[in-house]
Amino acid sequence: MTLDISPGARDALEAWLSHLRGLDGAAENTLTAYGRDVTAFLAFHAGHRGGPMGLAEIGRIGTPDMRAWMAAERMRGTAARSVARRLSAVKSFTRWLSEREGFDPTAILSARAPKFRKPLPRPLAQDAAKELIETVAHQHTTPWIAARDVAVVTVLYGCGLRISEGLGLTGADAPLPDVLRIRGKGGKERIVPVLPAARIAVDRYVAACPFDLTPTGPLFRGARGGALNPTLISGVVARARMQLGLPSSATPHALRHSFATHLLEAGGDLRAIQELLGHASLSTTQAYTAVDTVHLMEAYARAHPHGR
Repeated sequence: MTLDISPGARDALEAWLSHLRGLDGAAENTLTAYGRDVTAFLAFHAGHRGGPMGLAEIGRIGTPDMRAWMAAERMRGTAARSVARRLSAVKSFTRWLSEREGFDPTAILSARAPKFRKPLPRPLAQDAAKELIETVAHQHTTPWIAARDVAVVTVLYGCGLRISEGLGLTGADAPLPDVLRIRGKGGKERIVPVLPAARIAVDRYVAACPFDLTPTGPLFRGARGGALNPTLISGVVARARMQLGLPSSATPHALRHSFATHLLEAGGDLRAIQELLGHASLSTTQAYTAVDTVHLMEAYARAHPHGR
């Protein structure tokens, strides 16, 4: 595929990715996806135009070319959400490249992504979250592994962490302090308070763990002492939810949604919850908090001066 792209265009793509890595702190998985999306975009246009894509050819991409690319993506069965994601990567690269090369990027930047309905996250009810954690405790016959699984899901729910963040904790984080300093997406740091239940669960796991939890090594270990694979936690939660009759949406990530929703139900401030979750946009936090109208109106009445 890269044979359809000139060396100059490939070098520009690598320079852009390095720019994102160095200045924006983008995650490697994100950079890999961006590189793949832009490469596929350029390769399509090479076939569409009948020749290799160089820097000059990128600057000559027009509106009909963009329509042809998006139509081809949809004909291949690419979901609207994926097309929108790929277009976002292409626009970001084009905007950066046009500033360096001095061409008009309007045709690419004005392309409109296909509309799609963003599914709302489905948090667990408070009693369901509690039952899920209690049931996880009985999924493994080895006591220390059962204690580990409980500690992980309790930390995810009690601190609102992504599973990668929870499994990224090291031995230096135990015993858990009053607050954790979490490095999330894009290398952004945030401060997260630790609930007593999470601290207790981790203490029990640490006391039972047969491995030496070194300060720089992973806190949560697999059965052979290596770093814990996130798929194991997903499997534990899946078995627990089936026993409880919970929907398939009850995943480790749903515990993060539940953390946000339950805080808001209790009258938490949306912007404070945004900071706890590490969201760059408040709209993302709003999507994570599926609170019914009654709770929203009660929170409004408490906060608004005319509701007192």
